[in-house]
Amino acid sequence: MNKNQICQLRPMLSVYLKRFDDCFARQDTRAHLQVYVEGQLSNLDRKSVEPIAKAAGVAPRTLQEFLSLLKWDEDQARDRLQAIVAAEHASPHAVGFVDETSFAKQGKKTPGVQRQWCNCRGKKDNCIVTVHLGYTADGFHCLLDGELYLPESWSEDRERCREAAIPETMTYRPKWKIALELYDRARSHGVDFAWMTFDEGYGSKPGFLRALRDSRQPFVGEVPRSFTGWIEPPQVTRRPFRRNRRGRGRKTPRIVSGSPPARSVEYHLEHAPQLRRQPWKPYRIRDGEQGPMVWEAKHVMFYSADEQGLPDPAPWHLLIARNVLNPKEVKYFLGDAPRKTPVGTLLLVGFSRWPVERCFEDQKGELGMDHYEGRRYPGLKRHLILTAVSYLFLSRVRKVQGEKRRGTDRLPGPHGDRCLGPVLVASTAGSGSAH
Repeated sequence: MNKNQICQLRPMLSVYLKRFDDCFARQDTRAHLQVYVEGQLSNLDRKSVEPIAKAAGVAPRTLQEFLSLLKWDEDQARDRLQAIVAAEHASPHAVGFVDETSFAKQGKKTPGVQRQWCNCRGKKDNCIVTVHLGYTADGFHCLLDGELYLPESWSEDRERCREAAIPETMTYRPKWKIALELYDRARSHGVDFAWMTFDEGYGSKPGFLRALRDSRQPFVGEVPRSFTGWIEPPQVTRRPFRRNRRGRGRKTPRIVSGSPPARSVEYHLEHAPQLRRQPWKPYRIRDGEQGPMVWEAKHVMFYSADEQGLPDPAPWHLLIARNVLNPKEVKYFLGDAPRKTPVGTLLLVGFSRWPVERCFEDQKGELGMDHYEGRRYPGLKRHLILTAVSYLFLSRVRKVQGEKRRGTDRLPGPHGDRCLGPVLVASTAGSGSAH
């Protein structure tokens, strides 16, 4: 950006923040919004309440009360952010993504803190975990929503929750259920996703996959190599089963005796004829910083095993991708889309998760998302929402200024269009070797 463009940022920010005016009943409370957002956008080394307040010349306690005590509607601010994205950044190629991040914390007072997996440190540590929903379309990306993951140890200790101002209605929920709540909320505010994608932490949960299918939401998400099912579904019978041929018998559906058991996707890759005889086809996914990103793939329709060990009534797309530069790196994707959806499209969606890492990196490194130091849940919730508001402004400026795009290739919709997808690298018939 040149000098004139930088000078225009403050008035642009003021106009942008006025769109959130009705979230604040009092003018003096509303004024703190600009102070807090400008502090997050500044070059301060630490972007917690005290440094932001001192830089703005206001009392730190005033800004602390703005986060935790003063009356304003943070839910409406979040809903307004989503409405802006829905109205002004809608795209037939939009991809939604769910993921979680962690903030290392000391002590025992921060809401939700405990020793658990801390992905920012790559090990178990004292931290809090938040689940997020993001959005990317045509080079634009942002976070739409986020919520604290409340561990069971906190949920069962209601006195501790009351000390942290955690609502009585807020209890332990698995991360995948939090993700579905965020997804449903964004959809209710008009945000449409052509696709959803996620990592194997969410892809390993059958309830999450079926909820997206029930919502008729196309998706391609990573699943663990241990994910089980069949390429050819076994026959299911409802004929009563009588142990030792006595009694009336149970009418519980079951797989016909002698049918092959559900096998892991890794097992199918190594042993199933449908995959072993299928040549690897190389695809250029997109151009990265270090050159073209090329993976080779195999594809079959797949019937996953449900909680009762029965095959799902409708098949999924099973996509297996192998890194051309490192053949030992193999990823497994499950997708729900029309049967004739091109493999290249499915592969491109499966590899479109990188913007979530960029969002986390930018919001932590540039906006201080992990700098919250309070001990009350309302303050943490408001801090996450305001950080998303700040980041949406940056994303909009970046799009308006026309900086070089680093986003995903344009994605066809689940039912296809004329948009260019990933390029299939030419290969010899039956060999899968790239030329």
